[in-house]
Amino acid sequence: MPNDVTFEEIVAARERIASGVLKTPCSESPLLSELCGCRVFPKLEYLQRTGSFKERGARNALLLLSEEQRRKGVTAASAGNHALALAYHGRDLGIPVTVVMPVFAPLVKQMRAASFGARVLLHGSNIGEAKVRADELVVDEGLTYIHGFDGADVIAGQGTLGLEILEQVSDVDAIVVPIGGGGLIAGLGLAVKTLRPDTEIIGVEPENAASYKAALEVGHPILTHMEPTLGDGLAVPTVGPRAFEIARKVVDRTVTVDEGRIALAILRLVELEKGVVEGAGATPLAALMSSKLADLKGKKVVIVLCGGNIDPTVLGRVIERGLVQGGRLAQFRAVISDRPGGLALLAETIADTGASVQQITHERAFASADVSKVEVTVVVETRDNEHFARLRKKLRERGIVVK
Repeated sequence: MPNDVTFEEIVAARERIASGVLKTPCSESPLLSELCGCRVFPKLEYLQRTGSFKERGARNALLLLSEEQRRKGVTAASAGNHALALAYHGRDLGIPVTVVMPVFAPLVKQMRAASFGARVLLHGSNIGEAKVRADELVVDEGLTYIHGFDGADVIAGQGTLGLEILEQVSDVDAIVVPIGGGGLIAGLGLAVKTLRPDTEIIGVEPENAASYKAALEVGHPILTHMEPTLGDGLAVPTVGPRAFEIARKVVDRTVTVDEGRIALAILRLVELEKGVVEGAGATPLAALMSSKLADLKGKKVVIVLCGGNIDPTVLGRVIERGLVQGGRLAQFRAVISDRPGGLALLAETIADTGASVQQITHERAFASADVSKVEVTVVVETRDNEHFARLRKKLRERGIVVK
């Protein structure tokens, strides 16, 4: 696949989509800077009308359709954000849109795409399987397929994000970008490297969905096994061939982040920035909070928060997981006396350390053979992991067996 996206096309795309896509904020966050040890500038793409950067590429591609293509309509396979972008801008431009989503696509994205007037079809367990159905619609109904991350017009549209960042943070040292199919980092990287070659472009993938990393290892895109991930928008089994050829020339390095880090990053964005960001969008912060980008300490770093379309029910579970990851919520088992005062001693010790009891569950039937003892499972709220460690030490000092 030739590198057929040019910097000039990105510049043209910016002018083309300007009236329909927001220029999102990119100001320094003092709290995130303190947390990460570098000057952090979050690019708030989750503030786009449909909640993600995908609007840039979708609108650019739609505006470049012929009159006949507009009349017949378009289709795409998408886990959600590309579908939302096509649906919204298709409605705005009067172009019929049919989107095919994996069966497990977040319900909130399915409902919103339909609310924008798109025909929503569910098929397969991932993007690859959904695309099979979308390809059938191209043949059967004459629809035009708009690729969510590998179409040249889409990549050019995503590249406008890079132009904006350089205007907002002209002397940026590094830009940390999520990687799914590769379209965002390809377009952004091409724009940034053309204007400021010294700016480092860093890609981030979930450990459970690292198709770009797998492609780098063999030198070309390959089908990669996907595990469930909070960054569901990045769970693309095969990185786009066109996007890969562009990205490998403009991306300086890539890192992966685990699910715990992603959950903690979502929580930190809620707490510190008052922003609701989906797992895919939170991966750049997750990478900064890990030790993998320690060399960025003290530098000016833009993190692309690419989307905010997280299912509310998932958000609740993610916040709890983030609390656990950060040592704010902890669980332990303890053996205490089943006589009067045993539970009181446990509660008093927890209170003395400044922790707060969230839940206590007793287990008598399957606990110790000593009927004078009872095993309890305790969930406590603590300040951090160090605080929890002090609590466990204090419990042992008072003769309470902690498992």
